[in-house]
Amino acid sequence: MAEVFLDFEKPIIELRKKLQEMTEMSATNHIDVSEGIAALTEQLNETMRRIYSSLTPWQRVQLARHPERPYTLDYIERLFTGFIEFHGDRRFRDDKAIVGGFARYHGKPVMVIGTQKGRDMKSNVYRNFGWPNPEGYRKALRLMQMADRAEVPVITFIDTPGAFPGIASEERHIAEAIALNLREMFRLRVPVVSVVIGEGGSGGAIGIGVGNRVLVMENAYYSVITPEGCAAILWKDRKFAPKAADALQLTAEKLLQLEIADEIIPEPFGGAQRDHDAAAEKLDEVLHRHLVELRRLSPTRLKEQRYAKFRAMGRFTEGSEAVS
Repeated sequence: MAEVFLDFEKPIIELRKKLQEMTEMSATNHIDVSEGIAALTEQLNETMRRIYSSLTPWQRVQLARHPERPYTLDYIERLFTGFIEFHGDRRFRDDKAIVGGFARYHGKPVMVIGTQKGRDMKSNVYRNFGWPNPEGYRKALRLMQMADRAEVPVITFIDTPGAFPGIASEERHIAEAIALNLREMFRLRVPVVSVVIGEGGSGGAIGIGVGNRVLVMENAYYSVITPEGCAAILWKDRKFAPKAADALQLTAEKLLQLEIADEIIPEPFGGAQRDHDAAAEKLDEVLHRHLVELRRLSPTRLKEQRYAKFRAMGRFTEGSEAVS
């Protein structure tokens, strides 16, 4: 796959192109332009620092959707050993938009579950573009209940624009499937850590996101609705998505301030898509620390903490209007 750049990264593209041309010219014509290359390299680094240190919420949404960003299976490959994938919900079929199975994490057994996208058109169709159907959530619940019986922690990776909104999905009761997952995840007696690695959209995200810890990657987002969906409802036009992204307060920093996220996982400079291995290392450091803390809690305390966490979510301002 060719390297993908976003609109706001155009200045970086232009400088990289100039740097490449200057380097090739130096090699071809045996001309010493080392000073020019050094100056252009410094300009490139400064431009990258300026752009990536002042990203808007909409630009972070674009980064969260970057097609080269590491997905669930990429993290499973780098962080887990002995992964055994399970298939099917025992009712209808296997949903390829959600993957999961037993694995070992730092030598100890866990159940890892996550939403999965594709890299190209063929794989995206196979994965339904990361939009899970009801059977995906029923498969996820089946695996979480297996983990509960086996007394092993559950780790979920969230990267979806939302649950699939098609007619067939509604016919198979997508809302009921998500609602059931919410109820049953509160009953799990084992540690549950949910990590938003890309898109965290609506019920599609929360359907596997009821965790004792909710961690968010630096350039991921977590929201009740996608910016485009919000714009279509409030402004009747999807072109207002950047405005909606700002209003939704969906960035990692805002989620931490609102105490929806427990910690932000830093990404390699420019985004996780630039270095999958480095992104996995940074995720591993935070994920392992939280899992170690949760393993010390009793089953009863884990259930109580998870319930209290979600009951306490949200910040409200109350007041009364003067009555004349």
